[in-house]
Amino acid sequence: MTDDVVVLGSGYAGAGAIKSLESEVGSDADITWISDVDYHLVLHESHRCIRDPSIQEKITIPVEDIKSPSTRFVQSEVEDIHTDDRTVELADDSEVDYDYLLVALGSQTAFFGIDGLEQHAHTLKGLDDALGIHEDVKEAAREASQSDPAQVVVGGAGLSGIQSAGEIAEFRDDHRAPIDIHLVEGLDEIFPGNDPEVQGALRKRLEALDVNIMTGEFIGEVDEETVYIGDETELDYDVLLWTGGITGQDAVADVDLEQDERNHRINTGMNFQTEDERVFAIGDCALIDQPGENPAPPTAEAAWEAADHVGKNMARAMRGQPLDDWTFKSKGTAISVGEDAVAHDVMFMPMETFGGFLARNLKKAIAARWISSITGPGRAMKAWPDM
Repeated sequence: MTDDVVVLGSGYAGAGAIKSLESEVGSDADITWISDVDYHLVLHESHRCIRDPSIQEKITIPVEDIKSPSTRFVQSEVEDIHTDDRTVELADDSEVDYDYLLVALGSQTAFFGIDGLEQHAHTLKGLDDALGIHEDVKEAAREASQSDPAQVVVGGAGLSGIQSAGEIAEFRDDHRAPIDIHLVEGLDEIFPGNDPEVQGALRKRLEALDVNIMTGEFIGEVDEETVYIGDETELDYDVLLWTGGITGQDAVADVDLEQDERNHRINTGMNFQTEDERVFAIGDCALIDQPGENPAPPTAEAAWEAADHVGKNMARAMRGQPLDDWTFKSKGTAISVGEDAVAHDVMFMPMETFGGFLARNLKKAIAARWISSITGPGRAMKAWPDM
């Protein structure tokens, strides 16, 4: 008798896990893949669409080009997970039964209770978000003038905020558009918690793109025209983008599994198994134990590395074999800033932080390697020029 294995989500974790599971379980399981969209988005390149929407063709990959013919795909939003009954409830009120479940639903944006922020800010968690930012920036620029430029505010100076600010700046320069760009970070430096050398390299490139960097005070309130920062600063805006944090998806919040009460991310062991031995979780929706105090980071690199291993462990669980622990080891970070890029702590590189041609092509190579791993080198080569 074959097991029914269900995978939720088509992000890095979900798409990668499908390839891993198909390889590991073969005909020993019937695999069902569920996602609210029928494509995989190369999310860490989605900011490119803020400048040029045509890039979406290169970074969206149909699920039919990823999965094998034997894997069943269901396009629907997950409403709930019933671990007692081993069913997944979908938005159309249908249910999918499982013997083993992988939750890889990703995350949604956290607004931290900041008054007005959710109502007025764009987020960057999907393709439609990036395209919406593009349209609003374009419209704001059309209605502005050199004497009264459009004001674009990006809240949060992590990876998404930095890369988005860089793309908006390139859009401004490509179109000679009257736009002022403000990057707001509540902590004392951009790319918080990272090496000062890479922080300085990123700051240098953002400032060269004429991005106004504001650090050290948090956004406290937002209305339809103004961002209120700290106790005294008011910043009027035409377009507001918020990239300041993540939390679990609504479908995970009420699941009867141990999770962080603040952000509804599911706790797992180093083997991706939750407190329910038939439910596994990876990617941004999971807090995966690691040696030391911190869980695996919510990054694309961690998600696709975990995805490569989770298929092996789920196959082991089905066979009654011991599960292997996984330890995340980063191979380095590459961050685009418009046409430029900064790389840091890259494995086998003699310098710790670098930019220029080498960093730009490393950033491209990371995306191309991922695309190749889930669809093959042909699609990766076609995408290369636009990444």
